[in-house]
Amino acid sequence: MRPSIILLTLAAVTSLTAQVRFTPGSVNITIDGKPFTTFHYGAAANKPYLAPIRSASGKIVTRGFPMEMITGESRDHLHHRGLWFTYDDVNGVKFWENDPSYKKGRIGKVVVKDARWKDGAKQGVLTAAMEWQDPEGGVLLIENRDMTFSGDANLRVIDFHIVLTAAQDVTFGDTKEGAFAIRLAEPFTERRGGKMTDADGRTGMANVWGKRSNWVDYTAELDGEQLGVAILSYPSNPNSPPYWHARDYGLFSLNPFGQNAFDKNAEERKTQLAKGQKLTYRWRVVVHPGDAAAVPDLYKAYTGGK
Repeated sequence: MRPSIILLTLAAVTSLTAQVRFTPGSVNITIDGKPFTTFHYGAAANKPYLAPIRSASGKIVTRGFPMEMITGESRDHLHHRGLWFTYDDVNGVKFWENDPSYKKGRIGKVVVKDARWKDGAKQGVLTAAMEWQDPEGGVLLIENRDMTFSGDANLRVIDFHIVLTAAQDVTFGDTKEGAFAIRLAEPFTERRGGKMTDADGRTGMANVWGKRSNWVDYTAELDGEQLGVAILSYPSNPNSPPYWHARDYGLFSLNPFGQNAFDKNAEERKTQLAKGQKLTYRWRVVVHPGDAAAVPDLYKAYTGGK
C-alpha cells in the first residue's frame, strides 16, 4: 500500500468533497476539507480502529486515550481505541482485551493485509482485508471489511459491511467482551450528564446493558452543542437484535455472539464455523445533532423501513 491521495464526492444536502490520504499505518479521511476520522492499522494496537471521529461541526466525539493524553480524561481500558470490531473468545484467543502490553491469556491480533479506496459520486468506500491471528501467527479468521463514509451539513455516517470467513474450524465463545464498539469522549459519560437510549425506549446503563435492541444512542453536550452517536444494527444480521455491552463510562458495544453472559437464564451460545463458512454483518454509525429522538428516523432510512 503506497501512499496516495484520492478525491471523491459524497452525497449531501450540498455536494461535499472528501480527501483521503494513505500514510504508513493510517488512512486519513476528510469531508469538504474538514477532518472526519483516521483508520489506523499499524501494529501498535494489535487491531485496526477509527479515531478520532468528528461531528459535522468538527467536535471530537471519541476518547483520546490511549493514543493521546488529555487532561481530565479517563485512562482506563487500554484496548478501548476509538471505533473498532473484535471479540474476546475465538478458539480461546483474546482479540478484545488484546493491547500489546497485556500478558494474561492468549492474545491475538487483527492484521490488515491490504487496504484500498473506491471513489464514487455519492460516497467513498475503504476496503480492508484482514487476518485474525493467534499468538503463533496462525490464521483463525479472514475478515473483509467495507467502510463507507458519507455526510452532509449535519451528519457524519460510516457504514460497515463485514464478512468473516473461517480459515479453520472456529468457535466464538459466550462472553460480554465484544464486539463492534466505540469509546466516547468524557462528556458522554453518565456522571457528566451523557444519556444512553436504545430502540425500545430504555435509558441509562442500568436498563440498556445486557438487553437486546436494534440500536443504541449516546447523547451529550460538547462545547455548547448537543450531539449524539448512534450504532445501528441491520435487522438481517445473525442473532438479531444483538445484546449490548453498554457502560456508563462512555463505552457501548453491540455483541452478536454472547448470550448467557448477558442473560443468566439463557442458554450458553457457541457460534461455530467450519473452515470456509462465513458470517456477514452490516452496521452503521451516525454522529448527529440533537438527542435520541432523531434516531428512529435514521434507523428507518438505514433499513428501508424494515
